[in-house]
Parts: sequence; structure tokens; C-alpha cells
Amino acid sequence: MKYILAVIISLAAAVSAQAQGAETPEQRLAAAGHTLPSPATPVANYVTWRKAGNILYLSGHGECGDALTGKLGADLTVEQGYQSAQRVGLCMLATIKGAVGDLSQVKQVLQIMGMVNASPDFTRQPQVINGFSDVFVVAFGDNGKGARAAVGMGSLPSDIAVEISAVVELN
Repeated sequence: MKYILAVIISLAAAVSAQAQGAETPEQRLAAAGHTLPSPATPVANYVTWRKAGNILYLSGHGECGDALTGKLGADLTVEQGYQSAQRVGLCMLATIKGAVGDLSQVKQVLQIMGMVNASPDFTRQPQVINGFSDVFVVAFGDNGKGARAAVGMGSLPSDIAVEISAVVELN
């Protein structure tokens, strides 16, 4: 029930932000009550983004700062996973902004790969990754929807609950 309420609130915030005339992704996020964190820094030998032409490839992101840890279906609820995925979305938006200057440079989201640290019997990965997708829809409207996978993993680095990578097209 709490999960459904969180989804309704997130979607209502997106509609409210658009109705209030918020014109930039940053304004729409702020109108919905979201704040971008400082971008993540790599924890190993990789980069958080790579640009090729007008395509921006984004490495797997967890939450910026202290991340929720544990397995969905064993230690964590769908609602906790949804909220973690929202924070991952905000972290990735901060990375995009750092890479290209402002979020208005995003034309559309092409692909999202959502990974959920899950117990073997957990099957609600799509509901968890909706947290990420809902934040991107607040920022970019329908252009924030991409082709998406939401899959369960036996483990994720440092036992984080959610990791997501994405590909976006820039203007």
C-alpha cells in the first residue's frame, strides 16, 4: 500500500510541476521536491560517463553517498527499493548535469538497465526500478521513458540494493 502511495505521489508531483509551468528539468525536479546530490565519483578504474557524438553512456550508478544495502525480498521492502531507485535516479541526473552542463541538453532516454539485489524468489524488480523511471519522467516528461530492463541479481557491489546504468541522447 505504501508503495502504491509513493508512486501516486511521484506521478502527481510530475503533473503538478508541469501544470505550474516549470520549464526546465531542474525546475520540474525542484517543483516536485527533488534536490540533486553531488555527482558520484568512480570507486574503481572506470568513468561515470562517456560521450560519443550525441549519445551519453552512463555507468552503473548506486545512490550518491550512503546507499541502502541488503536484498529485496529478504531484508528490504519494495517501497525501500523504490525509494533507493529514486535516489539512484537523482544521482544519475547529477552525473548527467555535470557531464553536459544542464539537464535541458537531454533529448531523450534511450535505455535503462535496472539491477536489483534480490533474493531468489523476489519478482517485483519492475516496481523497484519504477522509482528511477518516475524521477526521469518528472525531469523529462515522456522523453524520460526509455527501453528498460529490470532484473534481479544475486549480489551487487558493496551489497547495494539497486544499481542502474543508462544511455541518453543529447540535443
